[in-house]
Formats: sequence, structure tokens, C-alpha cells
Amino acid sequence: QVQLVESGGGLVQPGGSLRLSCIASGISIRIYTMAWYRQAPGKQREWVASIDRLGRTMYDDSVKGRFTISRDNAENTVYLQMNSLKPEDTAIYYCNTYLSGSGNYWGQGTQVTVSS
Repeated sequence: QVQLVESGGGLVQPGGSLRLSCIASGISIRIYTMAWYRQAPGKQREWVASIDRLGRTMYDDSVKGRFTISRDNAENTVYLQMNSLKPEDTAIYYCNTYLSGSGNYWGQGTQVTVSS
């Protein structure tokens, strides 16, 4: 049973930082691509960043240079370090992985609110 559990969201002022965590169980993240998505109110869920099994990272242009995705294989945890946060980063952030033959798995999400 694959489970992804996010944490680390909260309320932060513009320009601030947060680090999100995603603890995985039922899979070993070292062999899968892991990703973060977000969904703002009234908008569709959108991809934010990914890290593959070789450690290669990719980012949406809207977060490039501000967000960093990383993983700790020993802890089976994926992180999203978010710096220089903007009000438009406000969203529910979801951890994701895709398993061939099983499809997409999602966590329950963690709310990030950027507001003064």
C-alpha cells in the first residue's frame, strides 16, 4: 500500500521560506520519480517540481530559482524548500509519484498561504 504524507505547510509572509516534507511508505523513493504539485483556489492542479531516480531535478518556470526539490533516500522522504515566497504561491501542495501499472499516487496535501 503506497502512502504519501505531506507536512510543513503554514502561513508565511511574502519573501519568507517554508520547507515541505513528504514521507513515503510502501515504495522506495530511490527508484521512482517524485514530484510536487499545487492547486490554488479555483484553479487546476499544476506541476511544480520533480526529482528522478538519478537525482536530476526539473522545475516549473514560475518557481525556478526559488524552490529546491531534494530527497533523503535513507528517510524515504522528499522535500520542497521554498524561498522568496510570493502571494501567488498560495495553494495546497501535493506530493506525487507514478507507478507503471498502478498509476498516480497522491498525498492528502498541505496548505501553504503567503500573505502579510
